[in-house]
Amino acid sequence: MMPVNRHRLWQLLADAALIALAWWLAFWLRFDHGVPAPYHRLFVDTIAVVVAIKLAVFIVFGFYNRWWRYVSTQDMWGAARGVTVACVAADLVVYFAHPVKGFPLPRSIAVLDWLLLLAFVAGTRLIARSLIERPGAASLVARGKEVIVVGAGDAAQLVIREMLKTPALGYTPIGLIDDDPRKKNLRLHGVRVLGTSAELPHILRDNPPDEVLIAIPSASGETRQRVVETAQEAGVPVKTLPGLYELISGDLNLAGQIRPVQVEDVLGREPVEVDVASIAKYLSGETVLVTGAGGSIGAELCRQIARVEPARLVLVEQSEAALFDIERELVGDRDFSAVATVLGDCGDRAKMSQVFERYRPGVIFHAAAYKHVALLEANPLEAVRNNALATRVIAEVAVEYGAVRFVLVSTDKAANPKNLLGQSKALCEWIVEAYGHREDIRTRFVAVRFGNVLNSSGSVIPIFRRQIEKGGPVTVTHPEMTRYFMTIPEAVSLVVQAGAIGGRGQVYVLDMGEPVKILELARDMIRLSGKEPETEIPITFVGVRPGEKLHEELWTEGETVGPTSHPKILRAARPPIDVEWLEEELGELERMVERGETLDVVSRVASMLREPRRDGSAVLEDTLH
Repeated sequence: MMPVNRHRLWQLLADAALIALAWWLAFWLRFDHGVPAPYHRLFVDTIAVVVAIKLAVFIVFGFYNRWWRYVSTQDMWGAARGVTVACVAADLVVYFAHPVKGFPLPRSIAVLDWLLLLAFVAGTRLIARSLIERPGAASLVARGKEVIVVGAGDAAQLVIREMLKTPALGYTPIGLIDDDPRKKNLRLHGVRVLGTSAELPHILRDNPPDEVLIAIPSASGETRQRVVETAQEAGVPVKTLPGLYELISGDLNLAGQIRPVQVEDVLGREPVEVDVASIAKYLSGETVLVTGAGGSIGAELCRQIARVEPARLVLVEQSEAALFDIERELVGDRDFSAVATVLGDCGDRAKMSQVFERYRPGVIFHAAAYKHVALLEANPLEAVRNNALATRVIAEVAVEYGAVRFVLVSTDKAANPKNLLGQSKALCEWIVEAYGHREDIRTRFVAVRFGNVLNSSGSVIPIFRRQIEKGGPVTVTHPEMTRYFMTIPEAVSLVVQAGAIGGRGQVYVLDMGEPVKILELARDMIRLSGKEPETEIPITFVGVRPGEKLHEELWTEGETVGPTSHPKILRAARPPIDVEWLEEELGELERMVERGETLDVVSRVASMLREPRRDGSAVLEDTLH
């Protein structure tokens, strides 16, 4: 039963008056020289019944479950259906009841009543919303910052509507920009489309606003960059709505998510489509284990896996603080309680055996790794122990306890590796290949190789951001250095997707787009902070550090690039590694690490990578499971 309150009672009384008015006008308009006495009696005898029937239908159709100030197009269609049903029901009762014998209800009165009531119901609601949200109402309270909105689509109309009805946001939209020339001079909630993005420079020059807002969540990095550069030339600050990935996992109140443009926005790529059905098929209802669950990649893996509702998510992490944070986020913020936390080293065989014995995970995502190039160059034993040897431990335990899938998170530094990070991750890929090609085990192994991810703990972007906040200098290793970049959610979604493809030791490489020049990245970040590079924030070159390349590669010499079922995931085909040779070499590396033979470990790893022993031939076919 509908709860009664003052707001709903007021609406009910207003509609009762409108129903009575429409019924009376229908009779009055039907006859040219006054309502004849029999029909006047018909009107008087039926008005109470008509009002009662129509109000009952309105209640059934949920008319009083909505605020008039928030009425939408969908509500209008619902109102039309409710008015139609109410009128038909009332007309049938009046027609068959014959309150005045010999004078049945004329069809013309029924039609007039329907048209009038429909106009009254829709009109009153629209007038109420118009009065509440009239453009002048906001300016009378607080005009706020004048803003030009780039984009005239769904997101823009939601933001403008929120700005107009909520003066506390402190924004007044004064114009729209949209690249569809047909929209020019059209109005969205009373705000005019001023022109296209090509006309933005002179629009900003002729009548500069306080801010420019990019309201296109699906906009490419190139589009955002173009708007930012135009606005900066005019001296106008730029803000943006989050990208699609942020909106999907965040608050739907778009106006509340307006924020300054960040370098991630101008480097952003087109949204990646993921086959949710295939992902859900192998993860839903399954026990999934993620190593390195507190890291930037591991944590995002946990977020995305939790959305497809696995039976349990086992988080393995060495860092107590990082493990606590991701558990609190999943349980507290995302309401996913099927979480088990394991504080420990994934290279500890006894510990991992206990974990697998207790939880019996079916799918493993191995994201744990040390990944800072300079630190690993200075600590080669840890590079081999924590990256390569720990991967062998997890792989062996996964096979022993009958896991179905094993997905390794690799790096582009494993392609033609020149440093300990790349070399140790190349060994990890070999381990995956070796286990994947064995016919005597059921576990499916794949590795996924990709470049830098924006804002990860190892990314240059947080370093640049801290340096800019301190006033510089921003330190760049070399003016020609380039790197591939990808957002964390995009990279992880493709890693999860790759887990649904193949499973016989394949190495997959994500499409990273075009490499980004680090010097230009630094300059973009300085400009986005409101400063000028070189003049206000100096840039200094510190030289290439040990083990660093000027240009990262995605493919190793001798690899053949092949397509897969996903356009953003490519296959690196090569002859598989010799399993017995790899086991012997890894065993010797393990003994050297235990004895602390640093120089021998470095030499042995370099020798293995220089002269790997392979057999057979790889194929490009993409096996689906």
